[in-house]
Amino acid sequence: MQFPQLKITFLGTGTSTGIPMIGCTCAVCTSTNAKDKRLRSSVLIESPTTTIVIDTTPDFRYQMLRIHNIKLDAVLFTHPHKDHIAGLDDVRAYNFFQQKPMDVYANALTAEALKHEFAYVFADKKYPGVPEINLYTIDETAFTIGDIPIQPFTVWHHKMPVFGFRFGKFTYITDANKIEDQAKEKIKGSDTIVLNALRNEQHISHFTLNEAIALVHELQIPNAYFTHISHQLGKHDDVEKKLPPGIHLGYDGLQLTI
Repeated sequence: MQFPQLKITFLGTGTSTGIPMIGCTCAVCTSTNAKDKRLRSSVLIESPTTTIVIDTTPDFRYQMLRIHNIKLDAVLFTHPHKDHIAGLDDVRAYNFFQQKPMDVYANALTAEALKHEFAYVFADKKYPGVPEINLYTIDETAFTIGDIPIQPFTVWHHKMPVFGFRFGKFTYITDANKIEDQAKEKIKGSDTIVLNALRNEQHISHFTLNEAIALVHELQIPNAYFTHISHQLGKHDDVEKKLPPGIHLGYDGLQLTI
């Protein structure tokens, strides 16, 4: 299968509270380093003809404004938690300027949550100006958006199934603390992975930093960037200099060419 060259832009790399966290005066939240300022986790995937965002966070509007994005073809959702879906209403701007509905792809669990959280979008009688959405419920069957082939697979966020996505040699996983062997086989062979690494201490539903590093080594992926980071992990520069070769902390605004 032919895969186009992709540009990956990290729109946000923070956990559900973002960094700085409201009311916190810790060294990370008060840091003046721009890499310690983290919006909620999301990435933009761009090929020569197609632009896709993974998750519409509560920061979605600002994330797209600060990179001056003017084109969006589709939204992929990983799971239904609010820090990953709350910004969906702001696709209205793309409806207006692109003069078409937004294509949205999600697993069955997330699709039902979207219908509940944004009931006005899916109502039989719609209020004027609500977002126009084509909602597609997807499973682990590979599919294509524009010129970008996509392979979904399931990882586990405690007991919640979350979709990871592979785009050729690039794999994106957020909000996970368990990946079964079947999914690992779909990830192996990637050149680059983005993976959640919340903090150093154990967590019920996220990989720790050491767990994320161990998984990258197990899967033998040469390039890794960690995301969904909390203020508990420490300052970006302090953590970055301790990481093994080929493994880095992601940061807002980071761009990769795959």
